[in-house]
Amino acid sequence: MAVHYGVIGCGMMGQEHLRNLALLPDAEVVAIFEPDAVMRAKAADVVPNARLVGSVKELLAIEVIDCLLIASPNHFHLGQLEEIAAIRPLPVLVEKPLFTGADDMARIEALREKYPAPIWVAMEYRYMPPVARLIAEAEAATGGIRMLTIREHRFPFLKKVGDWNRFNSRTGGTMVEKCCHFFDLMRLILKSDPVRIMASGGQAVNHADERYDGLQPDIWDHGYAMVDFASGARAMLELCMFAEGSRYQEEISAIGPNGKIECKVPGPGRFWPEHLGAPPVAKVIVSPREPQGPRAIDIPVDPALLDAGDHNGSTFYQHQRFLRAVRGEGPVEVTVEDGKWAVLMGLAAQQSSETGQAVTFRATQA
Repeated sequence: MAVHYGVIGCGMMGQEHLRNLALLPDAEVVAIFEPDAVMRAKAADVVPNARLVGSVKELLAIEVIDCLLIASPNHFHLGQLEEIAAIRPLPVLVEKPLFTGADDMARIEALREKYPAPIWVAMEYRYMPPVARLIAEAEAATGGIRMLTIREHRFPFLKKVGDWNRFNSRTGGTMVEKCCHFFDLMRLILKSDPVRIMASGGQAVNHADERYDGLQPDIWDHGYAMVDFASGARAMLELCMFAEGSRYQEEISAIGPNGKIECKVPGPGRFWPEHLGAPPVAKVIVSPREPQGPRAIDIPVDPALLDAGDHNGSTFYQHQRFLRAVRGEGPVEVTVEDGKWAVLMGLAAQQSSETGQAVTFRATQA
């Protein structure tokens, strides 16, 4: 029997979720709350049988709903979780980031203590097939990771409803909005928590000529972050959002005493120039120290999954795992704790960039 979803927010990312859920035989979207008329109409085209409602409260009154997806703008996530908790706390998959400011921490803790159902934070990058392959083989390939590097060279922030993603106050800042994915991957891959972060970032190219209600966007378009972990491992992030000419969008390398493992992930196929032929295929490369000799492995993804979204098939695989948690057949793999750490690391990177000082994490911070 299908699990019935109620969906909150059907902008660009919400519609990617809808397309991927349509590919899952054991999932059905039965109701949608999307206040923007244009996005609501597009969502209805994808899921014509879903009931369109006018509020979160109206959505929760539909008894057949088994679980929820929150894909609204960042600054709505926490308040909508609190509203759900107060009315009908169903299992929920909430898009990243879990919250947008340090002042939200007390509310997050209260939510975590009281919420009786699974809360899964949507960290899609974990489920990209090449990234998942790297994670699975990293220990054997490296002999224990001592250095981890994540690079994303990509296109600028896309246009969103109400231009909410142009301002730090609504997104948490680029190091939260964009980079929380990568900080989550650091903790997951290294199996350790951060102790210190140093970062540098800013706005160099994008959005400088844009104005919204007379205000210039303050969202950053590039940066570096270096993170020391409790395990002694070190990690580095490099982000550039005016590099859409790149062959690969994400590149991750992990290195240890025995060797190196890398993955290379192409960006969305819809942005690949047609005159260059077929888009690149994701790869994993294993490079042992002895005997030397890199070994490259193609990691193809089902074209139907690539067509359904911009995240290398990961949205589909994430929902597969979430559905198991909804049914009580598997664990919540991306917890509130994981979502909280990802935001805290992003906020610390923003702070470090602004002050020029390293930020140290207290043992009790998360």
